[in-house]
Amino acid sequence: MAERDPTMTHLPLPKSLLAMASAAVLLAACGKPPAGGPPPSLAVPQVGVVTVQARALPITRELPGRTAAKMVSEVRPQVTGIVQRRSFTEGSLVKAGEVLYQIDPATYQAAVASAQAALERSEATLATAQLKAGRYQELVKIKAVSQQDADDAFAARRQAQADVNSARAALTTAKISLDYTRVTAPIAGRVGRSTVSPGALVTANQATALATVQQLDPIYVDVTQSSAALLQLKRALEAGQLKQAGANGAKVELLLEDGSRYAQTGTLRFSEVSVDEGTGAVTLRAEFPNPKGELLPGMYVRAVIQQAVAEDAIAVPQRAIVRDNKGQPTAYVVTADNKIELRVLQTGQTMGDQWLVSAGLKAGDRLVIDGLQKVRPGQTVEVLPASAGPTPPKAAPSAPAEH
Repeated sequence: MAERDPTMTHLPLPKSLLAMASAAVLLAACGKPPAGGPPPSLAVPQVGVVTVQARALPITRELPGRTAAKMVSEVRPQVTGIVQRRSFTEGSLVKAGEVLYQIDPATYQAAVASAQAALERSEATLATAQLKAGRYQELVKIKAVSQQDADDAFAARRQAQADVNSARAALTTAKISLDYTRVTAPIAGRVGRSTVSPGALVTANQATALATVQQLDPIYVDVTQSSAALLQLKRALEAGQLKQAGANGAKVELLLEDGSRYAQTGTLRFSEVSVDEGTGAVTLRAEFPNPKGELLPGMYVRAVIQQAVAEDAIAVPQRAIVRDNKGQPTAYVVTADNKIELRVLQTGQTMGDQWLVSAGLKAGDRLVIDGLQKVRPGQTVEVLPASAGPTPPKAAPSAPAEH
């Protein structure tokens, strides 16, 4: 151990000096701000604003609906027989007139041969009747045969001609039935599953279809809109609040079941002329290209239809609008002297992430987007662009390191 220096003496510190030292320690621990700086409670809040602009906006409606094939044909046999073969692959594309099934044609080939023979027999009888009628016509002139015999020969010729016509019709019918043993696709499209296999017995005009062919390119989308919404749109157009959409107004966009947007744009084709009494809705039909077969009949979709154009419309972000205690939509606006003003708004429909505002805002207003929670009406604020946002607070200077 080091020896204590007997020459050093320890004098007690004055009480006033100890008090000053203790106060300095407490002030340092409390982190008192440097002199001259404003208290935190009196700092001017910063808000992010956007300048309201008026522009022409398309008025769109997002309506639910389902897809439907443009053409649907159920393939049924028109003759009775045994299916010999199926000539298509289920789910494949087929052309109009392409053979799908072959029914055993043996009995129908025999019927054609029989009808052909009957026609030839009738034609032979007709030839004999014509010759006889011709001879009797000459003989009656010289009184070699009676007029009655000549009339009977003439009638026999006409009857033979009728028998020939009947035989020809029977032959045509037999040939048609023979052709029906080749069951063909009535339209071009995609064929579904087959309900029969080779060896099955099918009957003419049976209730069960052999297969179904659907034309899927283009494809229809049937959507429903309430009749009240249609009336509201018509009144707004008549009052001049909205302008009828032009040629591009017939365009329709499609949102699929998974939320993705369909790549192709459709065209509005027609609106139903009557209202469904059960739902009070009107059916609208749009047509979409479907080259890749992405859309299948029966899919649930949402169609975005442009129905009109709002001139000098004001649309603001939804996050800038809050509801007061009465449920009214309100927004904060920064005045020319950088003070907060509360506005009560009238809003219409939503358009994506924006509200369409019909009253309460005008072009040139500075609308508060960021910092809504820190302001109140009449308060002075510092204005920043909404994209920049409030400036983060500066870090306090660090204390010197102890040695």
